[in-house]
Amino acid sequence: MGTMVEFKRPDGQGVQGYLAEPAGSAGAPGVVVIQEWWGLNAQIRGVADRYAAAGYVALVPDLYRGKSTVEAAEAEHLMSNLNFGDAAGQDLRGAVQYLKARCPKVGVSGYCMGGALTLLAAVNVPEADAAVVYYGYPPLEFIDPAKIRIPLLAHWATGDEFFAIAGVDKLADMLRAGGVNFEFHRYPARHAFANETQVGAARLPTTEYQPEAAALAWDRTLAFFGKQLR
Repeated sequence: MGTMVEFKRPDGQGVQGYLAEPAGSAGAPGVVVIQEWWGLNAQIRGVADRYAAAGYVALVPDLYRGKSTVEAAEAEHLMSNLNFGDAAGQDLRGAVQYLKARCPKVGVSGYCMGGALTLLAAVNVPEADAAVVYYGYPPLEFIDPAKIRIPLLAHWATGDEFFAIAGVDKLADMLRAGGVNFEFHRYPARHAFANETQVGAARLPTTEYQPEAAALAWDRTLAFFGKQLR
């Protein structure tokens, strides 16, 4: 199990985060894991624990400063109050710098809202070495492909009602035109297909855990990070 730590943003402010470490972590690569709109909850801590079990030092920054929720309306409220530019340029950059002090290479990966922030981090965090996006992108005018100098892997759901697949196609065109090294995978699934809590009565009408897609995306993620960070 991981522990809560504090790290510093570039502007000197302190931020809490959940840190999960593998056994014998000396020389291990790092991954900054970015939450969905629910906050720093048990599910996203579990993702960090899985990275640690795979040999990575994983850090989940607490972007909501201690708040989390299981209610979609409250999650939307928390997300809409988040300053995405500040989160990417300060919280996430600080998290990458914190891991970079001990890890030779550091990747960034996030889900839903965290997927959008992963793309913004690829633009705004020069210390990052690779990025993996799960079903989320910001307004495309905030993506400057010329500033993305790291390899990018992304997993998209063709039935996603939050992040339309047409936007994914536009994003791919932008990245291709900008010469970005990227690889997109599309899955016949709905939003949040890799979140094992989105099942039965607990799931939203627009989300659904899809174990086969989740397993394939995880395998591809580990293969990608293994190639780029090890």
